[in-house]
Amino acid sequence: MTRPTPPRPTRGRRRARATASAFTALLAGSLAVLPSAAAHADSIRAQQWGLSALHLDEAWRTTKGRGVTVAVLDTGVEADHPDLAGNVLPAKDMIGFGAGPGDRAWARHGTAMAGIIAGHGHGPGRTDGVVGVAPEAKVLPVRVILEDGDSARTKARTTRGNALADGIRWAADHGADVINLSLGDDSASAHPEPSEDEAVQYALKKGVVVVASSGNGGDKGDHVSYPAAYPGVIAATAVDKFGTRGSFSTRRWYAAVSAPGVDVVIADPDHKYYEGWGTSAASAFVSGAAALVKAAHPRLTPAQIKKLLEDTARDAPVGGRDDSRGFGMIDPAAALKAAARLEPRGLHPASYSGKYFGPGPDTAGPGGSAADWAGLLAGGAGAVLLVAAVVLWRGRRTTR
Repeated sequence: MTRPTPPRPTRGRRRARATASAFTALLAGSLAVLPSAAAHADSIRAQQWGLSALHLDEAWRTTKGRGVTVAVLDTGVEADHPDLAGNVLPAKDMIGFGAGPGDRAWARHGTAMAGIIAGHGHGPGRTDGVVGVAPEAKVLPVRVILEDGDSARTKARTTRGNALADGIRWAADHGADVINLSLGDDSASAHPEPSEDEAVQYALKKGVVVVASSGNGGDKGDHVSYPAAYPGVIAATAVDKFGTRGSFSTRRWYAAVSAPGVDVVIADPDHKYYEGWGTSAASAFVSGAAALVKAAHPRLTPAQIKKLLEDTARDAPVGGRDDSRGFGMIDPAAALKAAARLEPRGLHPASYSGKYFGPGPDTAGPGGSAADWAGLLAGGAGAVLLVAAVVLWRGRRTTR
């Protein structure tokens, strides 16, 4: 399929159109560029409806995430983006091939997720650009998937590897307090991989909160998505500004909470701002909320934080929970208040009695297989963001 050509700088309005890519669906679709002169100090901020929906002004009176590290297991993250500068730690690349820093097909999705989690804006008073849920948290980038458009995708499908499981373990061993997994396999052949499940349990036992997107298969059969379905993971579904489930958001038993995932404003390495949808964004919002709780109450266990976010969620479905929205929309301010009344205790992180569930393999393989890559890189892979996007504003370019 065709890809949109990046618009050239102009004083007037330019438009470019392209069809959406099927793969990790990063920022394809119609593009509408607004000239720099049209941007006001808070023009992007005003469109970040998730900030008010999550009552973040109230939550930030307690903490903005200082002292917490969120590992973003994704594509690359542009460390010098003006909305992220100073918040991004040295990256780890678990893939070792494909596009690199500065290439177009390298850091779009990862930068978008990092901005939702820990963006701090820029400009005078930092009133320009994107602000994340935990703007004082640190981002630890761990590259475990390839961007859409990366020519190395063919190689990835034929290369042995276990990047996701290795990345989870690496992040848990290198200071992560929260791991964000805005990715997944929700294809018809998706199944649990023992190495990934074991890596998740390893992280949980080390006190690391693990968050994942529930999948984007809501209109394609609601196939189970991994890693969202592994025990102990906080699986995020996507809702719009009215609290309604996004039609694409997967409905399954593992849904824990919901978060903004429709018309979400994100930052891009090209220093423009895009608007799009996906449960990837919902996962990033939940990871940011977990970071706030972790910053204020560092001794709480992952299971306690998961239960806190569920117990304090707003607009709960009838009966208290359903597969569409879990326990409802996260409320970081309410979670922080409830957390102050808790004492750390060893809740069991797993929600299911069996070690594995579903049609999983009987034993763990020693080193992964091509299926490890194919699942994460599948065209229908569930949790990646932004099958359609709109450029909102060309920001002031900085020296790169």
